Amino acid sequence: MAIKVCQLCAVDFTLQHFLLPLIDGMRAAGWQVKSVCSDGEHIEALRKNGYDVLTIPVARSFNLFAHIISLWQLFRFFRRERFDVLHAHTPIAALIGRLAGRLAGIPFIVYTAHGFYFHDKMPRWKYRLFVALERLGGYFTDLLFTQSSEDAETAVIEGIATRQNVLAIGNGVDAQRFDPQNAPDAATAKQALGIPANAPVIGIIGRMVREKGYSEFLQAAVTLSSEFPDVYFLQVGGRLVSDHDDNVDPVLELAKAQLSKHLVLAGFRTDTPAMLAAMDIFCLPSYREGMPRTIIEAMMMGKPVVATHIRGAREEVVDGVTGLLVPIRDPVALAMALRCCLADSVKAFNMGQAGRRRALELYDETNVVALQINIMRARIFGLPETA
Repeated sequence: MAIKVCQLCAVDFTLQHFLLPLIDGMRAAGWQVKSVCSDGEHIEALRKNGYDVLTIPVARSFNLFAHIISLWQLFRFFRRERFDVLHAHTPIAALIGRLAGRLAGIPFIVYTAHGFYFHDKMPRWKYRLFVALERLGGYFTDLLFTQSSEDAETAVIEGIATRQNVLAIGNGVDAQRFDPQNAPDAATAKQALGIPANAPVIGIIGRMVREKGYSEFLQAAVTLSSEFPDVYFLQVGGRLVSDHDDNVDPVLELAKAQLSKHLVLAGFRTDTPAMLAAMDIFCLPSYREGMPRTIIEAMMMGKPVVATHIRGAREEVVDGVTGLLVPIRDPVALAMALRCCLADSVKAFNMGQAGRRRALELYDETNVVALQINIMRARIFGLPETA
């Protein structure tokens, strides 16, 4: 019997950049997959490429009226389609979708937490509020996937899921695509961006929002520029229309004025391996993450990683072995860690090679997709679970 699945997320960006390998794996296994998200610029291309996508608006802000409309539309859609499985992603879409799915009678509901919104550095009242919302969603969830082991343990401790119904699946990337042998060489990648072939490059990839640590990255860049005048700083990514995080434009404008041509803003790109090929050091000073894929991509490409000591990142990066970990919101510590990598290129290279070995061992996308499909199939049909 073909299993009929709905993949639900808030925005098409998530569908395009994070869920397609899983959808492809499910379809290869003979499952029928429909995807639901808000309308966006990627929808037309997704449909042209053969993906069955329906657009239902899902607001990412706390707009109760909009959420009620989304709940009703999802409920009607679920009742009409009679899915065997609802697999929900992203916090707001997942909460609304799981409730609608349970009301519509979907027999098996899965939620992948790509990183809980709550974290230790937010005010306590806010932390407890988001934990309460996750607990509420847990009542409508048969299986919770987390990407980091730390999130899985937190889910049990906070009463979001039982130990039997939560599983850390890790995260993964395409090991063939993120193979240095299949990407442009460093000099070619740099020159394509207008960067001198021999210039050291520190790069960051991510949506240009404050919680990704852009303020700290840019402050550290300005600090390092006087000591290392040949270094370039490469930023890959932009802002989504639905992003509500604090604007980083003021600090960005200041950095532009001080760094001039040494700050390269590449915007959204689809050639991530080429962007990483241009980098000598990858940096991700986020405030919160689930299991950041960009770090895995950088490790696969053999780049040393400087990241913040947060859940997910500290599971991927072995401090002092594959990269360096620093406190969040600390541009001084960030600059110091980046300085260490710039000053000792041999050590930086060795950390990058160690990171590639670790990524190949732990974060091959093929294994992560297979794990999810096998676990879901086992739970649905009451079969023994195998990795």
